[in-house]
Amino acid sequence: MERRLLGQGLSVSAQGLGCMGMSEFYGARNDDESIATIHEALDSGVNFLDTADMYGPFINEELVGRAISGRRDDVVLATKFGNQRNTDGSFLGINGRPEYVLASCDASLARLGVDYIDLYYQHRVDRTVPIEETWGAMKQLVEAGKVRHLGISEASSATIERAHAVHPVTALQSEYSLWTRDPEDGVLETCRRLGVGFVAYSPLGRGFLTSEESNRSAVDEQDYRRHHPRFSGEAYEANRQLVDNLSAIAEAKGVTVAQLSLAWVLAQGQDIVPIPGTKRRKWLRENLAASDIVLSSEDLAAISAAVPREQVVGDRYAAAAMKALNG
Repeated sequence: MERRLLGQGLSVSAQGLGCMGMSEFYGARNDDESIATIHEALDSGVNFLDTADMYGPFINEELVGRAISGRRDDVVLATKFGNQRNTDGSFLGINGRPEYVLASCDASLARLGVDYIDLYYQHRVDRTVPIEETWGAMKQLVEAGKVRHLGISEASSATIERAHAVHPVTALQSEYSLWTRDPEDGVLETCRRLGVGFVAYSPLGRGFLTSEESNRSAVDEQDYRRHHPRFSGEAYEANRQLVDNLSAIAEAKGVTVAQLSLAWVLAQGQDIVPIPGTKRRKWLRENLAASDIVLSSEDLAAISAAVPREQVVGDRYAAAAMKALNG
């Protein structure tokens, strides 16, 4: 597996593994299969695992901790704080208060069963707390040896600049795919100017940019995508046409739609690391094969033309969650 550098010299596999769906949001859990998927990822050279305290809530960190037990040296471990939840799953809001930062890190370390976190993200920006105060606490965690690198998720260029002035930002994690190209509107440029790596979550459009998962029958009752703006009603029909456009290109190249979509993200720059999420070894293997696909400039132009960003229908989150983006 190829390696790529995020900021501050952090070397990670060119693809990471998003672990969120193993515990919540994407249908029923199967912990045994999820742990087997993590083990196969590690055996295949994927060393970059992504979780967060809010996933589950809390139980995803515990799952990842069990999976990496005895293999800590094989893993670049990323987790997040900031989206505060109760044990019953209810959301309490975004919290960037310094005391909460410090307590959240200790709790994550305990659940993960590790002595340090490789990359600790602020999951969402708390607009009620100056970013300098939140990042001052995060800097304390680095100084204490509990965290090695710091990141931020779904932040604006101005916020990234302010955080970077307190402590170097190793990575920005934001949604980026063929149907979510918002980072191209200045944020990617800011990251490159500051030497901040870019971690792309949902590079397959929450599974829509594939040949199978965009089918409504694949979304069960426990799957939050049943109510996602881009998976619903007329938006679904319009977005499905874009996937059909990709299918023609993928078929001509002898690859799947998922592989083509992921190869497009990988081709956007050596400083971009996608973290497709899956809880099944079958899909992991399909995703990993995308790293071997070479796209010409003509291929990239054809793929972009097949999915014009202005033709994607629907917000990328429900209304309440949209308010928390670009802090």
